[in-house]
Amino acid sequence: MPIKYKINILAELKAIGYSTYRLRKEKVFGERTMQKFRKGEIVNAENLAVICKLLNCQPGDIMEYVDE
Repeated sequence: MPIKYKINILAELKAIGYSTYRLRKEKVFGERTMQKFRKGEIVNAENLAVICKLLNCQPGDIMEYVDE
């Protein structure tokens, strides 16, 4: 897929205090979504909005188009 993450989503969330345990416990993301982050797969718009809110960024700050 030509859309890729510029950053490691889970590492960035962990840096601001959101471990995978906390993300699951507080029901921010489910295990399936976190697996998608680990594999570099793109998530849906709702999850993308949550990431942007938590990291205080725009979608373009975390994703990019890469011509294949």
